[in-house]
Amino acid sequence: MGSGTPSFGKRSGKVVHIRCRRCGRRSYHVRKKRCAACGYGKTSTIRKYNWQTKTVQRQRIEKSIAN
Repeated sequence: MGSGTPSFGKRSGKVVHIRCRRCGRRSYHVRKKRCAACGYGKTSTIRKYNWQTKTVQRQRIEKSIAN
């Protein structure tokens, strides 16, 4: 067996991500000990980027916070 497509079947059945205790999503990497969604384990502030939300929705959120 080569290292191509047939060998990828051996990867199934292993737990890579478990539920994060901070955000609750199943994105806490067991070996890296950090959450891919909120950044728990790496940073104390919640991981958030502007590209995660559409521009129109982002503008509506900013207006509602300002009022």
